[in-house]
Amino acid sequence: MAARLKAFRARIGVISDTHGLVRPEVARAFDGVDLILHAGDVGTAEVLKELSSIARVIAVRGNNDKGPWAEAIPETEVVRIGRVSIYILHNLKETEGDPADRNCQVVISGHSHRPSIERRGGVLFLNPGSAGPRRFRLPITVARLTIGGSAVNGKIIDLS
Repeated sequence: MAARLKAFRARIGVISDTHGLVRPEVARAFDGVDLILHAGDVGTAEVLKELSSIARVIAVRGNNDKGPWAEAIPETEVVRIGRVSIYILHNLKETEGDPADRNCQVVISGHSHRPSIERRGGVLFLNPGSAGPRRFRLPITVARLTIGGSAVNGKIIDLS
């Protein structure tokens, strides 16, 4: 009798550009997530502490993350979840070369405050938008990733 392996499944909360603010709606949007990925411009160490009360947090540093608390945060990160590799950075335009060439299935970025999700060449590019203070007339958003085996699906969640 062959042994059956349980299919790997993970739920990931994705957030960016909090700029020191964790809205109460974030906890509801991230209910049940296994991990939170923060794509920079965190704002304060307290944001990471508050998010870690929901789930484990992996963050990258954004252009506005300054000071001793931010020095320990890397500018980029590659996270492997099951069979899926996720490349995280703050500003997609500041990366050298094509991020899709990094042998990752997902590229997560922030910086623009504009939520977007698209597949290019088999790679899912996700910008969760901004969950911090409102900027111009842009929406307040986060995102969720669902990983099942090697399949990845993303969804933008409007908090406003």
